[in-house]
Amino acid sequence: MESDELRIGTAEREEAARLLADHFGMGRITPDEYETRVTDAYAATTLGDLRPLFRDLPQPHPGFFGPPPPMYAQPTMYAQPTMQLPMYAPPMPDPYAPPAPVPYAPVPYSYRSKTVAGVLQIVLPFGAGRFYTGQIGLGLLQLFVVLMTGVGMIWPIVDGIMLLNNGGLDAQGRPLRP
Repeated sequence: MESDELRIGTAEREEAARLLADHFGMGRITPDEYETRVTDAYAATTLGDLRPLFRDLPQPHPGFFGPPPPMYAQPTMYAQPTMQLPMYAPPMPDPYAPPAPVPYAPVPYSYRSKTVAGVLQIVLPFGAGRFYTGQIGLGLLQLFVVLMTGVGMIWPIVDGIMLLNNGGLDAQGRPLRP
């Protein structure tokens, strides 16, 4: 795999150019040498084209060159540790992508029926449908309004029609069965 005829890609060329920039920043090569070597690195097609660019430079060398030569194999007081970088980074998530859809979870229906609740409200207009759905507070309020005022009998009848038309919720917040 470490043959000089092995073809390289853009990632290897960019890693070589980055390491040459590091050597230039440390003063190991002149600006003219840097420009020539980077141009040669981007023009390289094989490992053999990149190796001469680093022959006279100390570590770090590109990680895809393989292990360092034997004279660097044993660490000394002045040797720089080498770190091999992965050739390809894992893909980053797209920050502009829409959020993933949330799977639909159906709400469980109540075991009580909207038809029974609506008919009870209309036939017994003093909150019987609301007592049936488990909404005791609303049922007591309708009972109180009907007993105190005769005109208040309209509210449970309209409420019964609304229950038959649109349905409603039981005391636990579940929709009434159709």
